[in-house]
Amino acid sequence: MSDTPVASSFYERPNVEKSVIPVGSGVQLGLEGVYNPRLGIGGAYGSWGECYSNASLPSFLAERNGSSFEAGDILNLSELGFHFRQHVPNLNQAESLQLELEAGTRLLKKTLEVCGWKASEVEGVLIGMTGPISLDYIREISRMAGIPDSALKVSVHKACDGSMGALHLALNPSLSQPGGLNIAERLRGKKALVGGIEGLSRIMCGTSDKNALQLFGNGMGAIGVIPGETMRFLVGKSFEAYDEEGLLAVKMQYPHSGPKTEASLLDFTGDVENELRVAGLMNEPKNGEAVEMAGLMGMVKLFVRNGVQVVEDVYREYQSLMERMGESGKSITMGIVHHANFKINALKARHLSKLGIEFPMPWLLSDFGNVSAASNMIAFLRKLPEINLGDHILFDGFGAGTYYDVMAVSMGE
Repeated sequence: MSDTPVASSFYERPNVEKSVIPVGSGVQLGLEGVYNPRLGIGGAYGSWGECYSNASLPSFLAERNGSSFEAGDILNLSELGFHFRQHVPNLNQAESLQLELEAGTRLLKKTLEVCGWKASEVEGVLIGMTGPISLDYIREISRMAGIPDSALKVSVHKACDGSMGALHLALNPSLSQPGGLNIAERLRGKKALVGGIEGLSRIMCGTSDKNALQLFGNGMGAIGVIPGETMRFLVGKSFEAYDEEGLLAVKMQYPHSGPKTEASLLDFTGDVENELRVAGLMNEPKNGEAVEMAGLMGMVKLFVRNGVQVVEDVYREYQSLMERMGESGKSITMGIVHHANFKINALKARHLSKLGIEFPMPWLLSDFGNVSAASNMIAFLRKLPEINLGDHILFDGFGAGTYYDVMAVSMGE
């Protein structure tokens, strides 16, 4: 597994456009646009808040959250692949809402600009979010970006798997619910924005878990795709396995009907025309806080075994498809994997290698921390300039709950 070290913060990158959102004393925001003319795919990614290095993070968290960090509490974040992350101070609900609406709107507008699309042309907005600041968030940022009310808006709440769950719904027609909307069929051949927006710094204001406080930060990313044309679905699998032990417990900041007797842990609700909420059941913290982790080994136990199995299933199905198409020599160009932490991804790569499954899985988010559903989008955009027409990319999403969305796609027509 390749590692791309980052020596400077995200805001210091040469192509990042910096601005200030007028909330509180002013909150810095940075956005970087990326476009690949060979594929006709582009997008934008970024973050908001003050940038903190590993060295400066504990004192900030101690002041903001009122939690003292002893030497034994401090994680070796560099070993976990993280050097910086962005955080906001304590804000009230109105300030947080204004801030995150503006950040999300600017992300959508920048994505439209990079793609050369008019807002009126967009027919779908699908965004993954762990804990939405408001239940009408996608509707509001779409409206503020000028996107028509008639465009489909889909909010996907599957923790870190949210953006990959959104992309999978946009591309894979087999994921439709019986008697429900087939999102992939509706959006095929149409312009759609897909991404992840994570105000995790706000969420971390509601926890005392010292591991979570150090790992998570703000991040967002979105791409403009035309399903079936600029990105074509090949094979994929969506998998759920309830986290009975609460190894990564997350408070649901969205409505959910509760434990189910049937197979799926997901609620699909569409109370407003052209809007759909995909809500994943979580094992919530018993102490009522926002997040509670059972240590770093708990995350390894939670994600590696099932994660490797889902990737193996998709990879074997991909090989079979290539053989049927007479392209058995074709291979996965690279994997775009959720950046939970470097050790988890490296361990997954080693387990896959023992199964004879090897492809590049670059580590790309050292300047963000774990940004949950935003990480796959940011990683994809950072590799987008290197991708060629016809390349096959494997997206690997996984998150608390637990949820997994893994898919292989062909880039371009």
